Amino acid sequence: MELKNKTAIVTGGASGIGLAITKVFAENGAKVHILEIKDDVKFDLEGKIEIYQCDVSDQKQVQEVIGKITRSGQLDILVNNAGIAHVGNIEKTSEDDLDRLYRVNVKGVYNCIKASIGALKKSRGVILNMASIVSHVGIPDRFAYSMTKGAVLTMTYSVAKDYIGDGVRCNSISPARVHTPFVDGFLAQNYPDREQEMFEKLSKTQPIGRMAKPEEVANLALYLCSKKAGFITGTDFPIDGGFIHLNN
Repeated sequence: MELKNKTAIVTGGASGIGLAITKVFAENGAKVHILEIKDDVKFDLEGKIEIYQCDVSDQKQVQEVIGKITRSGQLDILVNNAGIAHVGNIEKTSEDDLDRLYRVNVKGVYNCIKASIGALKKSRGVILNMASIVSHVGIPDRFAYSMTKGAVLTMTYSVAKDYIGDGVRCNSISPARVHTPFVDGFLAQNYPDREQEMFEKLSKTQPIGRMAKPEEVANLALYLCSKKAGFITGTDFPIDGGFIHLNN
């Protein structure tokens, strides 16, 4: 029970990597509050999980929801997982595309940290941001997404530096491709009748030969948010099957 008696917020915690983090945290003793743009998600861990409909790009909504959570008790962990993707180089990235990704992937992280930091200072808590391998290396047709995830990485360093004296730790995780429902939907939409072929092709872009499982990312998140990682702050952790350093 690594997180026994801890309270966590996980944004985008009802699907993909966020859902895996929610489940692992709850199974390890935490009370988890999910901020999700949809509110029609059901869980089998009754009493351990609460879900709030919240658009993380809307500062007023975020402040109201997180204020409600923190008024009813302490906050120990904030996981900024909510994010959206975009495929395209700069010529294929419209102003609306750029603004949409900025609002969720950058402003959303800012909004949630800003609304939570007072409570996290009191609990000497933990912030964990979801960055990406594109925070470190260039990959084709990910201009807007790369821009936002680079910002997440540097926000991690800045917050870690500013609040180390308050006992608040701030780290990030940089996954490579992870097999989530988003990947399956992307392949079905863009490669009908070729899903398995393209899945194998994408899997092989990682030196280890496969995509990560959401649970593998969740287990790293559990470690970084537990007392076992109490000496770690201001650090990014690639979980990439060797992509960054071995993909030469």
